[in-house]
Amino acid sequence: MSATEPESPAHPRFAAALRELGLAELLGRVRRFPEQTRTAQEAAAAVGCELSQICKSLIFAADGVPVLVLMDGASRVDLELVRRELGAEKVTRAKADVVKETTGYTIGGVPPFGHANRTRVLADRSLLAHDEVWAAAGTPYAVFPTSPKALIAHAGATLVDVRETSE
Repeated sequence: MSATEPESPAHPRFAAALRELGLAELLGRVRRFPEQTRTAQEAAAAVGCELSQICKSLIFAADGVPVLVLMDGASRVDLELVRRELGAEKVTRAKADVVKETTGYTIGGVPPFGHANRTRVLADRSLLAHDEVWAAAGTPYAVFPTSPKALIAHAGATLVDVRETSE
């Protein structure tokens, strides 16, 4: 960060990841809120966007191996679809300590990329329904906007259909 560059409200590790990816211009678009935006509902209300425009970054354990699933804020992840997609025996939601160890961030502030450890990443196709989505910027108080295609590309995600549907 140069002396003339203002400090970003993004988590320092995430800000560094944006710079490394050549996305420093996004630092100026990060929005910080006085109240936490740990849930998709809180983030959508703070941003003033549709719930489905929030990108949730969720960590699951597939046969004990962490995997990141990017999902729109209005939907839930279907664990059976994730299991089939990965060819795993069992998929469960990762515990908070696993999320922190894997990503370097706490639940409610996990960004879609810039993690402490590399993981397999799945992105649900529902994210493509919008021109712009909002994702956590490394803290429960900050989010950033980006196009779904850029988000998926920078996360190194595989595009999949793992959204829970009511039958």
